[in-house]
Order: sequence, then C-alpha cells, then structure tokens
Amino acid sequence: MLLGAIADDFTGASDLANTLAKGGMSTVQFAGTGQGAPDCEAGVVSLKTRSIPAAEAVRLSLEAARWLLDQGCEQIIFKYCSTFDSTPEGNIGPVAEALLDLLDVEIAVVCPAFPGAGRRIFMGHLFVGDRLLSESGMQNHPLTPMTDPDIRRWLRLQTRGEVGGIQLDTVRAGMEGILAAFASEAKAGRRLVVTDAIADSDLLAIGAAVANHKLVTGGSGIAQGLPQNFRDKGKLSDEAALLPTASGPGIVLCGSCSTASQNQVACYLEGHPGLSIDPGRLMSGNITAQSAAAWIREQDGRTPIVYSTASPKAVSDAQEKFGREAVAVKIERFFADLARHLADTGTRRIVVGGGETSGAIVEALGIESMQIGPEIDPGVPALVADRGGPIGLALKSGNFGAPDFFAKALEKVGRA
Repeated sequence: MLLGAIADDFTGASDLANTLAKGGMSTVQFAGTGQGAPDCEAGVVSLKTRSIPAAEAVRLSLEAARWLLDQGCEQIIFKYCSTFDSTPEGNIGPVAEALLDLLDVEIAVVCPAFPGAGRRIFMGHLFVGDRLLSESGMQNHPLTPMTDPDIRRWLRLQTRGEVGGIQLDTVRAGMEGILAAFASEAKAGRRLVVTDAIADSDLLAIGAAVANHKLVTGGSGIAQGLPQNFRDKGKLSDEAALLPTASGPGIVLCGSCSTASQNQVACYLEGHPGLSIDPGRLMSGNITAQSAAAWIREQDGRTPIVYSTASPKAVSDAQEKFGREAVAVKIERFFADLARHLADTGTRRIVVGGGETSGAIVEALGIESMQIGPEIDPGVPALVADRGGPIGLALKSGNFGAPDFFAKALEKVGRA
C-alpha cells in the first residue's frame, strides 16, 4: 500500500476512494482497521469521527494512521467534508494536529475544495456554488452548523497553533511559488495552511507540490493530483480491477436532511413508493425497523425508499423534545437494523443517503472492505462488498448527487 487515507465518515471515504481509483490507483475502502488488508495501492479507512468528542476522534484517527503506516503507506491523507463540517471545538483541527505530531512533520495543506461539486476556496473563504458556506444551508446543519465561511478563522478555533494561508495567485504562479509559500509558512510556525483552489487545475498544482508531504488534509479534490506523483516514481501498476456484479432486490435508505437530499427524495418519490420516518414518531416507538420491513414487503419489488429526510425545523423540534444525541442515535440504529434485516432476507442493492446513516449501515452489515466501482455522480462511486456473495452499495453524502441520483445509483450498483 502506497497511499493511506483516513476519512471522518463513510461517504467521505467513498468520495476519496472514487477520486483515487479514477486517478489509476487500485483502491480499497475499509470499514475501520484491524482486518486483513487486500493487496491495493491506496487504502481508505472509513471512520465515524465527524461528530463525536474530539479526544475520541483523535484516538481513532491515530489508530487508523498507525495501521496504514504498518501497511507500508508513504503518505497519509486526512479527508474531511468539502463543506468543512465541524464545530468550534473540532474535530478537524485536533485530528490534523495529532497527525502532524505522529508523523513528525512541520506542515500540511488544508484544502476542502471540490470544484466538481461546487466547493471552492478563495481568499480562505469557502463557497458552495455561488454562495458563501454560511449562506448555503449548511448554517442550519443539525450537528455541525457552519456559520463562518472563513476556513482560517474557523480552523483557528479548533487548534493550538496559528493557521496559515496561501492565496490563489500564488497557487497559479506554479510549483516554485507554492513550494516557497509552504516553506515560508513552516518557518513562521504555521503548521496547517489553508490553500485557495477554485478549479481542478489548482488542485492538480497543489497535489504536485505536496508530493513529498507525509500528511495531506482536505476534501477528495485534493487527492486528484496525488496518484500521478506515485506514477512518476514508477510505483503504479495501472491495472483495472475486475469487480463481481451484485444481483437482486434493491432499496433506498436516506437519513440526510440536506437540501440536496430533500430534492433527491422528492424526485425519487415521483416514480416509487416511499415511507417517511418522522423523528418524533420514531422516538415514541410508533415506527420500528420491523414495521418498516413489513411495509417494504408490501411494495412487491417496486424498489421503495425509506427516509427520515425532513426540514431542519422538524429535526430541531424532535431534538428539543428528546435531545440531539438521542435522536441521532435512534435514527442511525433504525436504519442499521432495517438494512441488516433486508440484507439477511435477500436485498442485494442498497443505496444510502447521509454520512452518519451510511456508517451505521456498513457497520451493521459487518462489511470489512469494499471495492470501488464506476462513478455514479461526482464524488460518489458504486461499491461492491462480499456478504455471502456480492452486495452492491452506494454511500452518498447528503449534499452530493444530482436530483435523480437514487434511481441512477440503483442501476450502477448491480442488477435486479
């Protein structure tokens, strides 16, 4: 294994694995560490550390980094969401600083930009489409409300040290300019450096400049240029893997409340049956995984969707009544129990919306690793795992995907 990655949620891990696979690296996504490592050039460890206490996120991330280093990795990527989902306490800053210390390095780039999905950084500020992050809807996120688009300022709240920055004109000045800027920031003691990028060409330039950095941090976009660094050293095989095909019934499960997810659910409901999981009714025990499974059986193979996607107000009302953590845990457990039951009874194609929901489902299915298949939409690949035979998965971050994502994903992850 040449390149090792630590992702703070499962959909982010798929996003990064997709980027590396498209770049020509044989890539495997792992559900945690400790299992045997299939032969691959890039390994992406999926964690659920985005919203847990910072100290626990640091512990799990360091454990993953040590495991990747034991597999021979020469470079580590810490992957977080392209909307920099975090709180003023963390967890991006604490994890990044801990990895700097573990690897004994003086600097790492910070670049969540992903132009293909509309995420761009200019003058240290993160844009989503044509809106600042704080005006994009992310300011209403129930777990990590992003109220400040200045990534330097937000990251500084989470870190012990000062945060540096490299502006777009420097990035576009070429390799020498970027390297000089990194050297200047390191000399000033700024170990984490927020770097502008508004186009894929900027990310490729940054990727080439960090070829010798032991640690890289960012969204999946920052990885676009990394495979070429290993190719230039003659270390890639560039051999495409042959993937098995999953075949059987399908289901869509969506726990995301993002605006994109709400649109995707509405689009899918135009042609398919759906079961809405109201957070309040779920907390009160009026809806269970067993009752949802019974409803799915009644749909007679019409590939339904089960979703807890709701407006931010509906979610906040339930959180106020039952507690934020209790609601989140209950929703995750519901989808995990439902997915396990469906997989045990013959469902072979599972499309999931939402990072926390995806993590809960993969863990519930007992899947250790996933091979990377074709891209469905930017940042979201089809995945194939072995669970008593091939099972096809798609793990979509809430904000990713076109309106018709769910229907396309079911076709990409296998056949009926």
